[in-house]
Amino acid sequence: MKAGRGNCMQEQKLARGLKNRHVQLIAIGGAIGTGLFLGAGKSINLAGPSILFAYIFTGIICFLIMRALGELLLSNLNYHSFVDFVRDYLGDMAAFITGWTYWFCWISIAMADLTAVGLYTQYWFPSVPQWMPGLIALVILLFMNLATVKLFGEMEFWFALIKVIAILALIVVGIFMIIKGFTTNAGAASLTNLWSHDGMFPNGISGFILSFQMVVFAFVGIELVGLTAGETENPEKVLPKAINSIPIRVLIFYIGALFVIMSVYPWSAINPTESPFVQVFIAVGIAAAAGIVNFVVLTSAASACNSAIFSTSRMVYSLAKEKNAPVPLAKLDPRKVPFNALFFSTAVILVSVVLNYVIPEGVFTLITSISTVCFIFVWGITVISHLKYRKTRPDLVKINKFKMPLYPFANYLILAFLAFILVVLALAEDTRVALFVTPVWFIMLIAIYKKQKKKANLVDQVSQGQVVEN
Repeated sequence: MKAGRGNCMQEQKLARGLKNRHVQLIAIGGAIGTGLFLGAGKSINLAGPSILFAYIFTGIICFLIMRALGELLLSNLNYHSFVDFVRDYLGDMAAFITGWTYWFCWISIAMADLTAVGLYTQYWFPSVPQWMPGLIALVILLFMNLATVKLFGEMEFWFALIKVIAILALIVVGIFMIIKGFTTNAGAASLTNLWSHDGMFPNGISGFILSFQMVVFAFVGIELVGLTAGETENPEKVLPKAINSIPIRVLIFYIGALFVIMSVYPWSAINPTESPFVQVFIAVGIAAAAGIVNFVVLTSAASACNSAIFSTSRMVYSLAKEKNAPVPLAKLDPRKVPFNALFFSTAVILVSVVLNYVIPEGVFTLITSISTVCFIFVWGITVISHLKYRKTRPDLVKINKFKMPLYPFANYLILAFLAFILVVLALAEDTRVALFVTPVWFIMLIAIYKKQKKKANLVDQVSQGQVVEN
C-alpha cells in the first residue's frame, strides 16, 4: 500500500532552485527575529546584562538541534521536511502530529506578522486601515512564492540583508561611541556599564531564568534552513556550511548587538517599551532613527510571513504525499512549485488575519504562546528522531559525513533544556495558560488521525472484499 502510494508521487519532485547565497542568508534570517529589534528592551529589563548568557546557552542548544536536523536530512536526500524522517523513525501518527503542528506554528507566526505589517505601515500612513497593508503584503508574497522557489530565496536574501546591515550598523556605531567615551543622557558609553549597575545579574537568578522565554522565542524559525534541503542545489555542501556558521552568527548578531547596547546605555536606562536600536541611533544624532528601525522591523515581519507561506506549503505538500492531507495538495505546477498547498496555506493565513480583528487580543496572545510550545515540541521530536536514527541505522551513520557532535549527551542535554523552558513558561502568567490549552491541539490531532486511519482501513477492507468477490 505504502510503496504503491509513493511511486505516483515520486514522479513529481520539488525543484532545487535555491543557491548557496540564498540558503546562507535564509539561515541568518531564521536566526534573527523581530524580537531582537523590538523585544530586546523587554528582555534586557528583565535579566539585565545576564541576558548575554541566556543567548549564548540558547544559541548552543539551537546549534545542536540544527546539527541533529542536518544529520537526519543528509542521511537521506529524499527527505524534504520533518515529516519524512519522523515517519521513518517514529511512525505515521508522530509524522501526522508533527507535520500539522509545525504547519500551525508558522500559520500563527504569519498571523502575528501580517498584523505587524499593518501596524508598522501606520507609522508613516496613520490614516491607512490596519488590515490593508497586511492584505497587500500577503497577495504579493503569494504571487512571488508561486513564481519559482528561486524567487522565494531571492526575497529572503534581501530581507535578511536589511536585518544584517541594521545590526552591523548598530555594532559599528556602538563601538565608536564606546571608544570615544560618548556621553549619552544616561552617562558615558563604557564597557563598565555591563557590571557597574548592580552586577551582571541585577534581578537575581529569577530574572535570568524568566528571560529564557523571550530568548527562545527569538530563535523560533532557525530550523527553516532545514526545510530548504529539498530545494537546494548541492545540499550536501550547502546545508553543513549554513548550519556550522550558526554559532558565529549568534555571536555577532545577538551577543554583539546586545553587548554594544548595554555598554552604550546602562541596562537600567534602557526603556523596555522602546527599541534599544532607536535609543542608540538617536543618541548619535540620527533624527530618522525611529523611521529606519520601523523600516527594518517592517521588512522583518514581511520576511517572517514569506517564510511562513513557504514552510507551511512545503509541510502540507509532504503531508499530502502520504495522504495525511488532501491528495490534490501534493500537486506541483510546471515550475515544480506546490501551488495547491500554497493557496491552501495562504487562505488559512488570510482567515486568521480576519479573525484577529474579531477575537479579543487575549486570544491572539494565547495562540502565539501555543505556537511557542508547539515549536518546542517540533524541536524535541527532531532530537528524539535523531536518537532513534543513530540507534537503528548504523549503516547510514557510518557513511554520513555530517554527524551531530557529543551524541548522545547532546540529545539529552537538548531535551532537558526544552523541558526547562516548559517549566519557565509555566512560571510566567501570560504563557501559563498555553501549557494547559496546547494538549487540546494534540488530542484533536490524535483523534483526527485515528478517525482517518479507521476510514482508510474500512476502504481497504471493502476494496479487498470486492477483489475476493471478483
